[in-house]
Amino acid sequence: MHIYAFGSVCRGDIDTESDIDLLSIVDGYDDRFDSSTYSIYSYNRLMELWKEGNPFAWHLATEAKIIYSSNGKDFIKDLGEPKEYIKCKQDCIKFFNLYCKAVDSISSGGNSVIFEMSSIFLAVRNFATCYLLGQHKIGNFSRRSALQMNKKSIQISNDTYRILERSRVLCIRGTGKIINRNEFENSWDEIISIKNWMENLLDEVIENG
Repeated sequence: MHIYAFGSVCRGDIDTESDIDLLSIVDGYDDRFDSSTYSIYSYNRLMELWKEGNPFAWHLATEAKIIYSSNGKDFIKDLGEPKEYIKCKQDCIKFFNLYCKAVDSISSGGNSVIFEMSSIFLAVRNFATCYLLGQHKIGNFSRRSALQMNKKSIQISNDTYRILERSRVLCIRGTGKIINRNEFENSWDEIISIKNWMENLLDEVIENG
């Protein structure tokens, strides 16, 4: 068994809205680990992710810090560097479609606005992370990756980005300040404009194969 921390606590950009991301690596089912607290993986599945060049493998290889090892070895360190990430186009298209679906749902009067805003945040963050890893071999797994792309950064205000972040926290943890109607309406035009940013970067990804 191996236990690791990863994410903001290891990057050093932890804040009041950060949680502590924990990974447990086990063989088979282990009732000591709650899936609401830990990301639970088998040794074989992690090795597969390494061979695929999966972004989560790069995330762990870049940031994970070992907390406990039952055999005294660092399993993730011993895996070495993951294979090259080659599914940038497929993943960027997937997250672009997730964004479009969420916007369409809100526009059509869907009842789960906070859920859809959370999905928009997830799509934006993961799109940026996949773009940076696939096109520039930059591993940025921060929840603010879309704001940390220099000239390619998302062109929305910090206030709008924070509303999307808050929606994500509200959706997955049920905590935080509720998004009021004025905040939503003031941010909506910028949220819609995200589509242009994603389309421009997606054109680049497709052109580069």
